Amino acid sequence: MTLVLSSDSKSGVRLLTLNRPDARNALSLELREALTDALADAARSDEVRVVVLTGGTKIFAAGADLREFARTRPRDQYLRHIEAHWNALACFPKPLVAAVNGFALGGGFEMALHADIIIASETASFGLPEVSLGFMPGGGGTQRVMRAAGKARAMRLLMTGDRIGAAEALELGLISEHAQTNDAIPAATALAERIAALPPIALKMIKEAALTGADSPLEAGLALERRSAQLLLDTDDLQEGVAAFLEKRAAKFRGE
Repeated sequence: MTLVLSSDSKSGVRLLTLNRPDARNALSLELREALTDALADAARSDEVRVVVLTGGTKIFAAGADLREFARTRPRDQYLRHIEAHWNALACFPKPLVAAVNGFALGGGFEMALHADIIIASETASFGLPEVSLGFMPGGGGTQRVMRAAGKARAMRLLMTGDRIGAAEALELGLISEHAQTNDAIPAATALAERIAALPPIALKMIKEAALTGADSPLEAGLALERRSAQLLLDTDDLQEGVAAFLEKRAAKFRGE
């Protein structure tokens, strides 16, 4: 079975779909490796400008594969270097949009939180239930939820394992958009297509400055922003964007 399905649109959007439906897209090591490879391929491709990550129309991902997890010793878990698979998401250089339908629990929620933009449907449900198993989030949940929602709200989710729907997740700042339909994929794809039409070098630099600056002192973040903006002055896309604006026409960005 192909664990990550891949399809491309003519507009430069690649849809990556987790494909373990019988296991609710539980994040086995094999699935994580397949996703890492798929992201690396998308990063290399000049044809791919934006990636949409989803678990399909029924479920995003139900978290770690507990059968695999239960028989893994601490030493073996350490040697697997799972952090490399999380880093493939965190360091993906192009815009990454998550389309969440159904459960995004535990590692599934953490996976969605690595995206730049999260679109969730009416069916979406988010939670970090690890504490109910005597465990804790290990893929960034304690850090990313705290940064997005603040201490008071984050600690309630972390310490109870409660699930929340898309409306509350939006209120807490954990997602970008509540698509009030039963399928978030069309809304996420439409947004991705809008982004894909924009200059790819500028998008990469915006993402780098925003994410790196968020974890840096303000002055360091501002310095990175200035240097990035200065470098963009040397791109053909900037010249095209300015010319198109002055000529009152649509710009055609080539990533140069």
